[in-house]
Amino acid sequence: MKKIFHPLFFLVLLSGILSCNKAEDIDYYLGGAAPVLNSSVNGTIPLSYVTASQEAINLTWTNPDYRFTTGVSSHDVNYLIEIDTTNSKFTNPKRISISVTKDMSLSLTQDKLNSYLANDMLLAVGKPHNVEIRITSSIDGAVPLYSNVLKFTGVVPFAPPPKITPPASGNLFIVGDAQAGGWSNPLTDPVTQKFTQLSPTHYQLKIALIGDKEYKFISVDGSWDSDKQWSIATEQPSGDPSTLYFDLSPNGENVRAPLISGTYIIDVDFQLGKVTLTKQ
Repeated sequence: MKKIFHPLFFLVLLSGILSCNKAEDIDYYLGGAAPVLNSSVNGTIPLSYVTASQEAINLTWTNPDYRFTTGVSSHDVNYLIEIDTTNSKFTNPKRISISVTKDMSLSLTQDKLNSYLANDMLLAVGKPHNVEIRITSSIDGAVPLYSNVLKFTGVVPFAPPPKITPPASGNLFIVGDAQAGGWSNPLTDPVTQKFTQLSPTHYQLKIALIGDKEYKFISVDGSWDSDKQWSIATEQPSGDPSTLYFDLSPNGENVRAPLISGTYIIDVDFQLGKVTLTKQ
């Protein structure tokens, strides 16, 4: 008797063969070696405004050599360098995280490292601090391997230049329809509209604000000169969270007050280039 095979039979058979081959080709992770982190300096990291452009530290590390059943991985390895204060165990919300792809070294100038420590981690300038550095390797965000931890003592950040140049006059006022004085300039009430200078770069004012209205900061009563006013780069939408915390910008758009009217403390920090509103 002659057997006749339907064409679908061969398609099913071929599909089964391919499925078997595909199962055999699954790539399994076999392991890797945690990267070994090394530094160009030991003990401490010298920082100085005079030599700010010079290298502070050069970090290098070994290849973790991620291995799979098909051999050493050809995928790009991602590295995350973390800088934190000693004993924080890299859990400090203000710790520094620097992402590096492919490369196995990173050089930081004194100016850059100092900015990380003073402006981002908010470590007190002129005082010694103990910091730690480690690196985590991963592939596509998975399979993390943690390096050894480098410890540095007596690291003294210097006062970096402020992100936004503060008023030359040493004065700061609020103007706009978000407060009782309105947009009048000369100011309607320079006494109640004037900030208290807490430091050369930090100004503070307690004032009643009218919800969802607008305002700016000026440094000279009666002047609208562009180099004597500060606000925000782009005006916020009504009720935006940035009405309580935003980046300061020279001669920008009007700032929008929070939706809820009331008394607020406004902190203007030219050092960090930040403005914070705290409702009372």
